[in-house]
Amino acid sequence: MSFDAQVLADSVSPAGHRLTTLEATFPRFVLAEFNTHRVFSRNSASSRAIPIFKQLRRVLEAPYVPIEFGANQPGMQAGAPLEGEARLAAEGEWLGARDDAVRRVLALVAGPDEIAPDADLAAAVARIEALYKGEERPAGWLNVHKQVANRLLEPFMWHTVIVTATEWDNFFNLRCHADAQPEIRRIATAMRAAREASAPAQLGHDEWHLPLIRPEDHEQVGSLADLIKVSAGRCARVSYLTHAGVRDLDADIGLHDRLLESGHMSPLEHPARPLSAEELAAGEWCGNFRGWRPYRKDVPGEADPLGPTRPARADAEPAPV
Repeated sequence: MSFDAQVLADSVSPAGHRLTTLEATFPRFVLAEFNTHRVFSRNSASSRAIPIFKQLRRVLEAPYVPIEFGANQPGMQAGAPLEGEARLAAEGEWLGARDDAVRRVLALVAGPDEIAPDADLAAAVARIEALYKGEERPAGWLNVHKQVANRLLEPFMWHTVIVTATEWDNFFNLRCHADAQPEIRRIATAMRAAREASAPAQLGHDEWHLPLIRPEDHEQVGSLADLIKVSAGRCARVSYLTHAGVRDLDADIGLHDRLLESGHMSPLEHPARPLSAEELAAGEWCGNFRGWRPYRKDVPGEADPLGPTRPARADAEPAPV
């Protein structure tokens, strides 16, 4: 993986408001900076969703290594980047920390006795994965879930995000700036270039902005309502990094339905329609979009669609009499 930005959908409403959906890949450790921009609707790959062994192979085969190792100095901005032997030494320390993290994750799965200090890590991952998937898992394994174990790998991960927004200026002004961390500056600059190179489609009031919908999907899906569900389902699949693989329309609709049932609403923000003239007269903002209404806003009780019908949590306190 590497830094990458591509436009998935780009639309202009009859009133001239532009809505753009981008897919961006960048180092996981600057995600917190990316997520401070509240006008963004976004979904991204999840450490809780991607299997441990898949993540382990990724960070062994294609780890993120910093663009530069800036010299320490007071303030938020680093000094001049290390060069030559110093750069190579810093990179070696970074990759050594990656190896330590891989060993610790394997120990969280199988226990520390399964990992020799000098073990070939790729071979150890393959061996433990085979045992893990075997008919009988060895006794005494810690078997820690991926929602915890994968966190140790995050500094070395690449990360993929699908983001939809009408407002981009603040993000580009802050993150393309020379004072920004090099990693977020690199991806923000790529995202700006991708958006500037894109020619947005002019949509009518009865048309929808639908990321990840291909021309042939319009022929194969029976209704606009189902196309919207397919788009939302595919945007959600970035959590598992499966949105770019084999397409299954029924599976995408089914995923949408499960998301709706469980109250996971963020993927429903990417499909959107232009606000009508009457809606614009009442105010040009709808949620975090200007001039567009995200599909999420069409869901009754969007914050909790099941409302009083939601099953009680097992650990919930009894309701007062």
